[in-house]
Amino acid sequence: MTRRKKIYEGKAKILYEGPEPGTLIQYFKDDTTAFNGQKRAALEGKGVLNNRISEYVMTRLNTIGVQNHFIKRLNLREQLIKEVEIIPLQVICRNIAAGSMSVRFGLPEGQALPRSIIEFCLKDDKLGDPMVAEEHITAFNWASPQEIDDIMATTLRVNDFLCGLFSGVGITLVDFKLEFGRVWENDFSRIILADEISPDSCRLWDSVTNEKLDRDRFRRDLGNVIESYTEVARRLGIMSEMPTVIQGGKGA
Repeated sequence: MTRRKKIYEGKAKILYEGPEPGTLIQYFKDDTTAFNGQKRAALEGKGVLNNRISEYVMTRLNTIGVQNHFIKRLNLREQLIKEVEIIPLQVICRNIAAGSMSVRFGLPEGQALPRSIIEFCLKDDKLGDPMVAEEHITAFNWASPQEIDDIMATTLRVNDFLCGLFSGVGITLVDFKLEFGRVWENDFSRIILADEISPDSCRLWDSVTNEKLDRDRFRRDLGNVIESYTEVARRLGIMSEMPTVIQGGKGA
């Protein structure tokens, strides 16, 4: 790998300086975490799968007018992306009760929600990514009221698209997490989708058996993590470039 300036390293990805101003290279690691980094492992091939799945989804979103940071995939683990000013929020869209929502509200896991619910959390591992309200977001100037409206509208549009995409291959989209960033044009900014969309950031269940095909397999010690991510890629029809790379990668 050509030596490049590292801009940022997170739990699952590294950002490097891009070849042109306004671009970055996003590298997908095999590292896997849960519970705000308290549980960790390296799963061979996970970064390759997430890179390819996220490329596929972001490209499809671009075709329906959902602007995002993806430019092109460079190789098995890297993407060229637009540099954005990340908004320090996790935006969670929930369709079915699972995870922390089941715990907080005493809902049985798998219960359909009356409608899709959007929640905001502050991106801060040290604080445990606390849930925040729109009042907090505007008071602390993390995002403006107009930006919040844009984020919510885009999230619901992404939800509609992903529900249809996954339903078509026998997968139920339970919930997912998005991140957004600002791109600046002179003195004006606009909000675009950033980060990734993959089994790391979505809860995906088999539509018939409710078998988990996402990071909950790692969180809950269910095993076969890589096999499940591979199954998502296979159903989406994007496995042709990867079989030799992920062979032997076993789930934790």
